[in-house]
Amino acid sequence: MSRTCPITGKGPVSGNTRSHSLAATRRRWNVNLQKYKINIDGKMVEVRMSARAYRTLNKTTAQKAVAAPKEDIKAEVKPVKKAVAKKAETPKEEKVVEAKKEAK
Repeated sequence: MSRTCPITGKGPVSGNTRSHSLAATRRRWNVNLQKYKINIDGKMVEVRMSARAYRTLNKTTAQKAVAAPKEDIKAEVKPVKKAVAKKAETPKEEKVVEAKKEAK
């Protein structure tokens, strides 16, 4: 399972840890991926996304719900719903079976 956010596309970043003596040791900063249950078209779907993306989605949809008509909200959230729905459509088992077929 990759450590990238399917919504934002952010992935791990690498760099150096510096000790007191300024010795450089390579390290990696991972994205804060969490599992969230999101309601998409009346269906609860579990998605792994970064905490930052989840907070941004909640913030923007809440602001838009107060300020704009429902049609505008749907237009803004539509690309996110597509990405999440696409991920929810293909279960892990099917991916494994497809990978095995391609390997043969």
